[in-house]
Amino acid sequence: MNPVDSPSPQRAAVLAYLQRELAAGRAPSLAEIALAFGFASRNAARKHVQALVADGLLEQTTGRSRGLRLPGGPADLLPLAVLGRVAAGQPIGADIGLDQQLWLDRRLFSPTPDYLLKVQGDSMIDDGILDGDLVGVQRSADARDGQTVIARIDGELTIKRLQRTPRRIRLLPRNPAHAPIEIERGQDFAIEGVYCGLLRQG
Repeated sequence: MNPVDSPSPQRAAVLAYLQRELAAGRAPSLAEIALAFGFASRNAARKHVQALVADGLLEQTTGRSRGLRLPGGPADLLPLAVLGRVAAGQPIGADIGLDQQLWLDRRLFSPTPDYLLKVQGDSMIDDGILDGDLVGVQRSADARDGQTVIARIDGELTIKRLQRTPRRIRLLPRNPAHAPIEIERGQDFAIEGVYCGLLRQG
């Protein structure tokens, strides 16, 4: 880029901020960019982003509020939304819509997840799933016996190991301090997805 085409100091600062955030796996929203730089509205942030995209310094996925990424980034980066919390203990209500998105290496997970949930509790520690971890979830209404699943019980979410027998379903913790959850006949129960792996944020 020649000096005539160099971005203004403020635009260069926005670019540096976005490069730092995106490299760390965070895709800021326009509101977050505006807040970081004291812009009066998201429109100012949008103008800077659009100009940086036009200059080829950023890439943007249309139709996503957090669709920014670094140009020429590896194809194995996967955008995943954090959609709420999941209990590793007694089931808790999901607070869908935390409005956070991370760009993560898809090789962290198997199979490929559709979204992330933040773990709350310690009932899965013997499987290495700790309080505060982000777990990848692949949407599925079914799972095999022995798989770790995200289950909805009476409208609340929990992560447990699934045990199926011809006569009953149990959700098993991986911490002896917690009791299994027995699914009663007629109880509101559904499998929301299967566990794909986790991210531990330092």
